Amino acid sequence: MSETLLRTEGLTVVFGGLVALSGLDLEIRRGEIVGLIGPNGAGKTTAFNAITGVVQPSSGRIFLGEEDITARPAPKIAAKGIARTFQQIRLYDDLTVIENVMVAGHSSVRYTFLEAVTGLGRFSADEKRISEYAEYLLELMGLSDVISAKASALPYGRQRKLEIARALALRPTVLLLDEPVAGMNPMETKGFADLLRRLHRELNLTIGLIDHDMGFVMNVCHKIKVIDHGVPIAWGTPNEIRTDQKVIAAYLGTAA
Repeated sequence: MSETLLRTEGLTVVFGGLVALSGLDLEIRRGEIVGLIGPNGAGKTTAFNAITGVVQPSSGRIFLGEEDITARPAPKIAAKGIARTFQQIRLYDDLTVIENVMVAGHSSVRYTFLEAVTGLGRFSADEKRISEYAEYLLELMGLSDVISAKASALPYGRQRKLEIARALALRPTVLLLDEPVAGMNPMETKGFADLLRRLHRELNLTIGLIDHDMGFVMNVCHKIKVIDHGVPIAWGTPNEIRTDQKVIAAYLGTAA
């Protein structure tokens, strides 16, 4: 049995008097693709925000492997190996495609400020390593042909891919994707599902994702957690989720 890489225990987030997330137990094993689904306002993004340090949990615990990372600052959680994307694309519009990816890659530099200023020591080797890995990721994402274009010049679907390439530049062990196929047409969604499987295979990634496209989620995920109004209501394989009566009532529509 593969090891549990990321898990939450009783994760709860309260904003004022509003319970946005209540008692979430989530387990993602190494090498899995796990979906977190539910109606709008169910608490999915809040869960990702709590896991990645964007918001502070009101109670509950978060573990990466055996390490308790509850309430750690977002940069420290990213440095531990959890990278993410957001519902709203967050790119540096005035930078080129490769510069966007290299900015993230610079989190792993070993050179000192003095070496950067003088161009001596480890500077050249680190910059070469970061540039080559950025080029590799952009080729993997199908963006090699726009490597020198401004990020703002890319169409929406390719901006999504660039955002993921930038997250991958952190060399994460866990990648969290918040609505990665939102706004894509069916052909783009199918292509992205194929790409996600390739990333999962070639980079040995463990992936958690949120999306409203049920076909996409059912197609790519090994396990799915369903929450409704902040409360977990189901957990299982795609086939088990499809036939769960609570899920059908809360999210997929009224049972026939």
